[in-house]
Amino acid sequence: MSATLVFDLDDTLVKEIDYLKSAFNAIATKVDSANDSLFDQMLFWYQNKENVFQKIEALYGVSVTELRQLYRSHYPHFSKNSEIVTLLNSLKEKGFFLGLITDGYSLTQRNKIKALGIEHLLDLIVISEEFGSEKPNENNYKVFHQFATKNYYYIGDNTAKDFLTPNRLGWITVCLLNNGDNIHPQDFTKETVYLPQKTIADLNELFTFI
Repeated sequence: MSATLVFDLDDTLVKEIDYLKSAFNAIATKVDSANDSLFDQMLFWYQNKENVFQKIEALYGVSVTELRQLYRSHYPHFSKNSEIVTLLNSLKEKGFFLGLITDGYSLTQRNKIKALGIEHLLDLIVISEEFGSEKPNENNYKVFHQFATKNYYYIGDNTAKDFLTPNRLGWITVCLLNNGDNIHPQDFTKETVYLPQKTIADLNELFTFI
């Protein structure tokens, strides 16, 4: 095979804000299923940079620790998962190895991957809690060299840590531009070593140059 394509998860294959909304909905249903406006209230607090879990704790007596656990362990529901499945299927049909590198809790990230319906399409999944190190640790990337392809691509969104190591390893780095929903800001004024070699506004643009 000619190339390995390795994706980031949060704000690349799935918007982290969509996970947050799914988690807030699960929490609102858990703590007060009779209050149809609680979910909207939680989003309002979040958008106004208030501590949502402290607010819930004060109103309902559910501890912040329990709310964090509910947030991390709930099984998410995503509305656009079919688009990602279609994309990865198309890449797979073209003969590419597909991988994923993501930082976070194993249960949380595994649930996201399962909810997207893409686990069977990925040849290798690296989750920091399982792997023992986080991006930009070189080991998290070099493990993909087992596929021995001519080219390696890394597709992510976070200019703080996503592209530094694959740039150093000679990979082709691609940044999915923020559509306004990303959790982490994108800073393209950073040193060149941190920046992607290519930028795209939509993942389907990958087909124009891979």
